[in-house]
Amino acid sequence: MTETVFGTAPAPAAVERIQATYVAQVQRRRLYGGLTLLVFVLLMASGFTVADSRNAGGFWEGLHQIGDYPAEVLAEAWENRAELPGLMAKYLPALIETVNIAAVSTLIGAAAGLILSLLGTRGLARWPRLIPLFRRLSDILRAVPEIVIALVLIFVLGGGPVPAMIAIALHTAGALGKMFSEVAENADLKPVEGLASTGATWSQRMLLGVLPQVAPNYVSYTLLRFEINIRASAILGYVGAGGLGYELRNAMGWGQGRFDDAAAIFILLFGTIVFFDQLSGRYRTQLSGGAGA
Repeated sequence: MTETVFGTAPAPAAVERIQATYVAQVQRRRLYGGLTLLVFVLLMASGFTVADSRNAGGFWEGLHQIGDYPAEVLAEAWENRAELPGLMAKYLPALIETVNIAAVSTLIGAAAGLILSLLGTRGLARWPRLIPLFRRLSDILRAVPEIVIALVLIFVLGGGPVPAMIAIALHTAGALGKMFSEVAENADLKPVEGLASTGATWSQRMLLGVLPQVAPNYVSYTLLRFEINIRASAILGYVGAGGLGYELRNAMGWGQGRFDDAAAIFILLFGTIVFFDQLSGRYRTQLSGGAGA
């Protein structure tokens, strides 16, 4: 009778050595994780201490008053609730200006993001050596907040909707350029290669071979960005770039006696954001279903 040996069991000493090594690694990771958490907590505590010391009223001293200002706004708005419809009609042009800023900046930013994405995608770029340049350009546009760009432009161009539109469009181009590029990287290159074999130009290959594949996702991302830009345009208006945010700053700056105006603006802004959020969400769902079909 012959016995077949398939393998040899490791010696007990080897097993103990492996277990000891594993336990040491786990303990080391726990130590590093604990030290990292401790450093994070210390940084947060020290940062809070510094911020609280620079706060005019003190955080803990003013914490119990956090609801006083909203309560005053709501109380005055409730007293003058009969005037709210008229106030909302008064600020309707400012709301239209805010939506126009968001719409125009989204269209301009989406067009620029489309170009950046196609020029910065491997396999599709017209100048492959310049792909890192276009990608870094998208990163820079995306990294700089809209409010920083708007403040610089307001200093140069003055207040109004134009600085807000340019600032939001630049940031939108960087953000959509990144997302569009990720979608374009998954596009099928066979139509592009077929068009190239027939002598089609680069723009024709992109228009006929790539865009039909990625259009649903591109439109979906653009609609999502439009929602974000409505909020951004209202925030930029608060720093002097026109629109509903500018009117809100003026109403809140006057204090009591204009809180009903502030409440009407809040209602307009909240209702607009919810409306466009639901509308674009519905169309994005349809586009996603169409893209997956």
